[in-house]
Parts: sequence; C-alpha cells; structure tokens
Amino acid sequence: MENSIASKTFTALSDLHPNMANMKIIGIVIGKTDVKGFPDRKNIGSERYTFSFTIRDSPAHFVNATSWGNENYIKSLSDSFRVGECVIIENPLVQRKDIEREEKFSPATPSDCKLLLSENHSVVKVCPIYDVDTNLLSLIHLPVKESRDYYSLGDIVANGQNLDGKIVNVLAAVRSVGEPKYFTTADRRRGQRCEVKLYDDTESSFAMLCWDNESILLAQSWMPRETVIFASDVRISFDKFRNCMTATVISKTIITTNPVTQEANILLSFIRENAEAIAVGDEIDSYLKESVNLTTIVDVYTVEQLKEKALKNEGKMDPFYGILYAYISTLNIDDETAKVARNRCSGCGYLVNETSNTCTTCNKVSLELKPAALSFDLLIDLTDHTGTLSSCSLAGSIAEETLGCTVNEFLAMTDEQKTSLKWQFLLERSKIYVKLVLSRRARGGLRISVLSCKLADPIEASRSLSRQENI
Repeated sequence: MENSIASKTFTALSDLHPNMANMKIIGIVIGKTDVKGFPDRKNIGSERYTFSFTIRDSPAHFVNATSWGNENYIKSLSDSFRVGECVIIENPLVQRKDIEREEKFSPATPSDCKLLLSENHSVVKVCPIYDVDTNLLSLIHLPVKESRDYYSLGDIVANGQNLDGKIVNVLAAVRSVGEPKYFTTADRRRGQRCEVKLYDDTESSFAMLCWDNESILLAQSWMPRETVIFASDVRISFDKFRNCMTATVISKTIITTNPVTQEANILLSFIRENAEAIAVGDEIDSYLKESVNLTTIVDVYTVEQLKEKALKNEGKMDPFYGILYAYISTLNIDDETAKVARNRCSGCGYLVNETSNTCTTCNKVSLELKPAALSFDLLIDLTDHTGTLSSCSLAGSIAEETLGCTVNEFLAMTDEQKTSLKWQFLLERSKIYVKLVLSRRARGGLRISVLSCKLADPIEASRSLSRQENI
C-alpha cells in the first residue's frame, strides 16, 4: 500500500536528541494522565490545560510526551486516543528532561529526552489497528520494569507501615473491579474514584485505588479472575480507616495488562487453578475484614424503599447502605435446632469445614493456614410498617455488640436466660444500619448484613418516619 504506515519513515525513539525538527514518531500509548487546568500567568483569570502520555516503539525505548494549550484543544486531543492505541506524532519539540524534577511526577523512562506538543506545530494521529505492525502492538504487554522487580501482596502486608508512602511495583491478579464513584470537591472540581481488589498466591484480597479517569477506564476493561496486571510505580499507603495497606495509582504509574512474562504466566496458572475457590470467596460476607464508618451512612429507608432500590440496582455488583427504623421480628436464639454460632476463618470470614476444621477457601488461595474462631452466625428478620426483610445476617462482633454478650457467654446461658435476652429486642423499634448486596446465591437474590443494631430513640424514630411518609 502506497500510503501504508510501513512505507513511511519514522524517527526511532532511541535516536532522539534535543532540537530535532520536522520528524515523525510512531509508538504505542502505554500510559496517559487526565487533563488538568492551571491558572495562566500571562492571562490573569484564564486557564491553560495540559495532559501527558507515554509512547513506546521498542522493548527498550519509551518516552513521555506533554501537550499544553487551551481547553478545547487539549480535551479534544486527549479524547482522540486511549492507552493501547498506536499513534503517529508529527513535528514534536524534543527537549532534554530534568530527570530529578520530572520523574518525581511522571513515569521514569530510559530516554533523557521528552516531547512537547503544541497546537500550532504538532499533530497526533491514531493509526488504524490493521495498519500497525504486530511487533509494535505486542509492546503493550511488556512491563516497563524488570519482570522480577515487584512486591508480592503478601510482602506488602508483611512489611506493613514500613512501606507507607513508598513507590513500588506490583504483580497481581484482578479479583474484582468496583463501579466508578463520582464526587465534587470543595472547590467544585469533579472527581472520581474506583477500587480494584487484587490477589495472588500470598494474599486473597488487596485494594488498589484509582483516582484518575484514565486508569479507571483501563480498569473497567479487566476481567475479574482472568486478568493479571503489572503495575509499575504505585504508591503504597496505610489506610487508617480500614486498618490495612493499600496501593494507589499515581501519575508515575504505568499498568501493563496481561504481561507476557514468566512470572505473570505462573500467576495466571494459579488463578485458573483456583478460579472456583475465588468465585466462592467473592460471595462471602467478609464481616471480619470489613470496617464501615457508620457516620458515612445517612440515607434512611423503609423496607419497601430498600426493596425498590435493589430492583433498580439489578445487574450491579457494588453494595449499597442504608438506615432502617424497624423491629426485629424473628430472632431464634433460644431454638435448639437453630445454628447460633459457627466456626469461621479468621482470614476471610468463611465457614470452615467442620470435619477438618480448616478453611477450604484460604487453603486454596494462600500458603498460610488461618485459625478458626467461634462466632455468632444469626439470621434475623427485620420488619416495619411497609414489609419485612428476611434472613438478614447478624454475625461476629456486630452480633456481640447487639446482644451485649460474647458468643462464649451466650453459650453458657440457660434456655430461660436466652429467651429473656431474646425478648429484650423482639418487637422493640431499633435503629439498624444495613448493607445490601445483590447475590444470586442469597435468598431472594439479596444478601443483607446488619452493620449496627441498637434500640432507637423514640423521638428520632418518630421524626424519621414522619419524613418518610412525606416523601
């Protein structure tokens, strides 16, 4: 083809040097930042906009490119291509980079140069995929760091707060991808957030947070329990709210999806062999690990409204939360045939095998055997004037706080004491915080967990119910 890409002459990234002119560069986009606006010092009251991306044309060479301009130009240029696409850059300005200053916020590259693109002089074109050399396309699956240079998730957890604030590489499998959450900051800027759960053969669940639109778009393309990622230069932090270590995608981060490396292939084999165990684990109500700040839950519902919201959320995997002013209408703690307490794994919260006393889930996804602990495991019904939520889970420490006794103290009670305890709660209006998750395995397709249950203040409950009736 006369106009094919192959017939054109491009400057290799390895040959770049400052002040080169009138050149064309071809490469695959391996990283990209969001568009950002900054006050324009030359034009007070207006803003200049910018974004950056990283292109690669060979296994050993990749370079950062930055474009500045007005809002329409920059947003239009940014929207014209995504990570994984091949682009041709015409007439960029080649400058020597200040390594110490620029690599603090940008991906580290082997080149000592960077590209600057301007609206008046530079052009960026997206190449049709059928015109691109397969060798160039394959570079998207090659990590930008040495394939053995990474922390396992177990290493990060074991190092704990010693890694707080450090920048590291991570090789892991994708366990789940949350839906993007959108918000507005105090200065009226729009923001977004997405949480990805990772795992490997050393840790069954580890959170990675994405705060920029580009990484969120990339994450939405990942298939849970089928995708492996190599994330170079993510920030490790200790999350005080959840009391655990997390990873955060930053402007330096480059994520390689399904990397073609020996280490990634070994991990891929592991996740395929354990796919069934992980799928079961994802259905577990991990109340032993989850810590929800109740002050963030403010929406009050009736039972009927919660059921309607569940119908609207059909097809979505993310949980939703609410407050009920309701009665406990079923509480079978004095029924000898009912299971009140069971042994659960201290690692994942799943019921352990009563014969072997081991966790069949953690046993498959971790080398470390987790001890079992006796825990409340109650199913209760919650009722208000609009209906009933059946088989709600009241378990673990939340059940202990609700009933006012430990599981061992409860098991030592007489039948009369258990019945007396039961009637302290039965048909008394309570303020109940609940978490609801759509689940094919749960009764009625809805898994409901009680996060807090305390007798309600009568005035507060009355005001709340009045507001509900007026809605």
